[in-house]
Amino acid sequence: MNNEAAIQKAKVWSLSFIFITLANAFVFMVFEMMLPTLPLLVTAIGGGVEQVGLVTGVFMVSAIAIRPFAGVLAKKFDKKYLLILGIVISALSTGAYYLSSSVTILLLIRLIHGAGFGLATTYFATIAAEIVPKERRGEGIGYFGVGETVAVSVGPMIGVATLEMYDFQKLFLGGMSILFLAVIMAICIKRKKQEIEEHAEVKVLEKRVLFPSLLTLLMGISASGIMSFFSLYAIEKGFQYVGWFFFVIAAASFFIRLISGKLFDTYGPTAILIPGSLCSIAGFFLLYNAQTSTGFLAAAVLYGFGFGSIFPAIQTWCINLVEEHEHENAMATFFNFFDLGIGGGSLLLGVIASSYSYEKMYIITMLIYALFLLLYTISIYKKSSVNKRGILSDKR
Repeated sequence: MNNEAAIQKAKVWSLSFIFITLANAFVFMVFEMMLPTLPLLVTAIGGGVEQVGLVTGVFMVSAIAIRPFAGVLAKKFDKKYLLILGIVISALSTGAYYLSSSVTILLLIRLIHGAGFGLATTYFATIAAEIVPKERRGEGIGYFGVGETVAVSVGPMIGVATLEMYDFQKLFLGGMSILFLAVIMAICIKRKKQEIEEHAEVKVLEKRVLFPSLLTLLMGISASGIMSFFSLYAIEKGFQYVGWFFFVIAAASFFIRLISGKLFDTYGPTAILIPGSLCSIAGFFLLYNAQTSTGFLAAAVLYGFGFGSIFPAIQTWCINLVEEHEHENAMATFFNFFDLGIGGGSLLLGVIASSYSYEKMYIITMLIYALFLLLYTISIYKKSSVNKRGILSDKR
């Protein structure tokens, strides 16, 4: 009862929390605006299909490579200023895309942008975790992630619409302006004085969050099946409401996060990960069997419930497993495993789709979530064997 009273007393919403949530959403929105439009720039400056893949890949490599250093930098400089630096790098890189006269120059700019994005996303998560009271961290991180969900939904549409109405110059300058607005919001964030820890070290992997990050990797592989291939699958199936499909995923993710975070704070990760993985499995099963628009949209609802609840739950779980001054290492590992899942999943599932069919590919994504559920269930059994209370009451 005392725990419930503490949860109710702690306040999630503050101006700083609103600013960091919006700024994070803007950074992800501009990132999503670039995804469908940069390939068009590559072809416009003389590049081919292979170069399009390089433009995507070099960004990911840069973001993954920079994140292990986030913890060391946070021990020497204020996280808020490092966050601002990451956003500024992203903003200037976005504006500089227009100056790309060759694929080589574009790749160089993309490399720099990836580093800025890797820093920004790591510090966004860790500062948000500091601002939110620990008693309601699951709920707060759930709300924080809503901005990302909305950005993923509307970003590509905004990018394509801007390019259709104007040109590359307006697209990139517009994206840069949005990111500088995010910089202003980041400047307005207030956080407690930072305690500097000595003997900081670069950690490629934070071992204490290795298991939840492995689950994140599996989630990323399955998510790549939606992000990279659903549009092609929809064309094959004659489903015309691709935009609505992604909108429904975003809406379902939004609504489930209003509930899932509170459940995490009260009962721990099990209350989220088991039903969330079951929803995702059901969503992919419906997607595999979908023949009508209703079937596709029902699949989007279930997948949105699953992904929208699991992602912030594992993120919060990782943060809770380490001390506050180690949040950067935990988030670097978390995001890198997810990015590796997205990148590796796109390659793996692409081979399966081309060799067999999109239907077979979605069977694989369903089985990956089944593996996710199996591994987590085994972890519960192992922990319950040494702790009679089990993981149901363990918010860490």
